[in-house]
Amino acid sequence: MIRVPADAENAHSSSVESCPSLRDVHSINPTQLMARIESYEGREKKGISDVRRTFCLFVTFDLLFITLLWIIELNVKGGIETTLEKEVLHYDYSSSYFDIFLLAVFRFKVLILAYAMCRLRHWWAIAFTTAVTSAFLLAKVIISQGAFGYVLPIISFILAWIETWFLDFKVLPQEAEEENRFLIAQDASERAALLHPGVLSDGQFYSPPESVAGSDEDSEEKQDSEKPIV
Repeated sequence: MIRVPADAENAHSSSVESCPSLRDVHSINPTQLMARIESYEGREKKGISDVRRTFCLFVTFDLLFITLLWIIELNVKGGIETTLEKEVLHYDYSSSYFDIFLLAVFRFKVLILAYAMCRLRHWWAIAFTTAVTSAFLLAKVIISQGAFGYVLPIISFILAWIETWFLDFKVLPQEAEEENRFLIAQDASERAALLHPGVLSDGQFYSPPESVAGSDEDSEEKQDSEKPIV
């Protein structure tokens, strides 16, 4: 009986220990990987992610809600037409709330342009709008008087910071995570394509009719030659 040297046994055991990583790669299902990649590519073709679309809807809600509150304020003060003329044509920083409506329009235009049309993946745009909104509203609250002098600025302040939180903690991290998953799945599919030789297509197993007919003629000739001569 031939004994295997100790060095050869150690080399063999080390090679066996290094095999699990290869087995893990072989265990990857290429079909599942391709399905994931196609789903990610489908999301890219849609142009905007679901969480970003939700953010844009909330920005639109911000504008509509502030507009509604401003219209209620105009109606409460003695009629929309007369109060609108007073607040717009005879604008007064301490008593008019037309500037809060314009501030909501400013946030809407900047955020929709940056995160819906340009699909920006950075927080600088919303940081700019939130900083401008916060500074303006703080000064407005100090000077303004009356119930709506506190209600409208506070609500506008809260909505602006909710938008900032939602973008910074939901939209950007989730999109970055999805992009990383797409890159990992794409890299794994490329490695699986190198390790798994692809399934042969049906055309490679197809036998043309000529070959089938030829085989039938050969078998008939063989049977005729094997018949006994009378």
